[in-house]
Amino acid sequence: MLANGDSLRTSEHPKQGLADLLMEYMSLRYRGHDLHGDLIYVSVSGQTLYHVRDGRMLAHYPVATAKNGLGCQQNSYCTPTGLHRIREKYGEGIPEFGILRDRKFTGEFADPDFAGVDKDWITTRVLWLEGLEPGHNQGGLVDSYARYIYIHGTANERAIGTPSSQGCIRMRNADVVTLFNEVALGALVVILDN
Repeated sequence: MLANGDSLRTSEHPKQGLADLLMEYMSLRYRGHDLHGDLIYVSVSGQTLYHVRDGRMLAHYPVATAKNGLGCQQNSYCTPTGLHRIREKYGEGIPEFGILRDRKFTGEFADPDFAGVDKDWITTRVLWLEGLEPGHNQGGLVDSYARYIYIHGTANERAIGTPSSQGCIRMRNADVVTLFNEVALGALVVILDN
């Protein structure tokens, strides 16, 4: 029971209001896209990834976006904004902290407690993003897919929650496993500076 006498449904996620606002924004901004099923929203200012399904907030996770900020230009090492979809997924069955190079498991494991230089290791799982906005994040020198923009695990979990990547969206290894298992190819991903 809430202080004002209203009850809170136990099945409702505490961030459901955000999901409602997101769905309204998406229906206005991205008309013509099917918003049913899974939708991933990355809040760059909040360094948080939200997982929404059929308009219902399921989960949220801390992330790390680019230390260079936002941008879609090739070789900018920035995180691209706008609408994307998950085009490819890699890493099924790889143990946490397993290092992937060219989306293949190397057989090596990252040290989660390393100190010093961030080696930008890609670990555990990869969800490869494809931009859906021609001229913004699709095509030419702004193509997110050609830039290898991923949602992926990282050895540098200490930096999660702060802009510290080289353009990708980094997640804790356990979190990226959960997300990988929950979302299908083709799921929409929107990255916004809010």
